[in-house]
Amino acid sequence: MRIASVNVNGVRAAAKKGMGEWLASAGCDVVCLQEVRAPLEITAGLLGEGWHVVEQACEIKGRAGVAIASRTPLDGVLAGVDALGGEMGEPVHTGRWIEATVESPAGPVRVVSVYHHSGEAGTPKMDQKYALLDAATARMEALREEFDRVVVMGDVNIAHDERDIKNWKGNLKSAGFLPEERAYLTRWAEAGWVDIHRTLEGDRQGPYTWWSMRGQAFDNDAGWRIDYQFASPVLAEAATAVRVDRQESWDSRWTDHAPLVVDYAL
Repeated sequence: MRIASVNVNGVRAAAKKGMGEWLASAGCDVVCLQEVRAPLEITAGLLGEGWHVVEQACEIKGRAGVAIASRTPLDGVLAGVDALGGEMGEPVHTGRWIEATVESPAGPVRVVSVYHHSGEAGTPKMDQKYALLDAATARMEALREEFDRVVVMGDVNIAHDERDIKNWKGNLKSAGFLPEERAYLTRWAEAGWVDIHRTLEGDRQGPYTWWSMRGQAFDNDAGWRIDYQFASPVLAEAATAVRVDRQESWDSRWTDHAPLVVDYAL
């Protein structure tokens, strides 16, 4: 089973720039999308035939939005407040969490697409980010108790350590690399969640999954690794390969992220 995650930075724009070509060639069974910024009927139409699609749009127009697309039917769909609790009902927290079950030869796999707030140090935006991180942490604990095979994936907007950001020294006080944020990812690892990308890539710099559209960040590979697939131990044992589908050149990019693709032997 090939599972991918990508922040599309607006599904309409991504489709115009080449998302469809990547989708046709990637060979994925499941794709989780973030920042779709469009209603379900638009997202499903742009993905094309052969996909079962579920989505939670953001209540704030033009922001966020998460979706799961699968080649086989999706069951047990939960989104937003239904999965994370009442505090996540505020509009700013919508379009950020959706989960569903997909069948595999080895049994059901619970798939989560999540888009965490980017945050801004010292502002209410960071409070919003921590609130969602708290809710997500609690939900992840419940998912581990309910399902053997779970993968929580998406744009977490946090680089875990110095290997995950090119200019880490210059971002020690920046949102996305604050010690308080990074501590959440450490807690998830200590609870048994496996960062598949890091585990299979080993102890080396990157590979990154996001580069600013400004300046020469992409050409210089001055990126951040902020997109993840966190798998439960049972599912993690089945992970056999990982890749980042980085576009060949700046002008061929269809999003400011690159898809994170993982193969699971199921």
